[in-house]
Amino acid sequence: MDDLVKFLVARINDDNHAYAYVAGTLGGEALLDSHLPMLDLIEQLANNYKAMGPSDSRSAGLAYALRVLAQSYAEHPAYQREWCP
Repeated sequence: MDDLVKFLVARINDDNHAYAYVAGTLGGEALLDSHLPMLDLIEQLANNYKAMGPSDSRSAGLAYALRVLAQSYAEHPAYQREWCP
């Protein structure tokens, strides 16, 4: 699961950089307003998962949610099929 969390955070960082480029060069503030808060929340979930102990009753549900969210990057070459929920 650690690999999935690292993968997801890396993709979010890539997306943040891409959106910043779009906003800076093409004036895409609407895109930023709609997507950046969502990316921040997904990153927060990933960080919360990393901070949880294995005995935390929320960890299984959060792990499932992260697997579902990671599916949006399934076409990325580093995505691993065993991460599918």
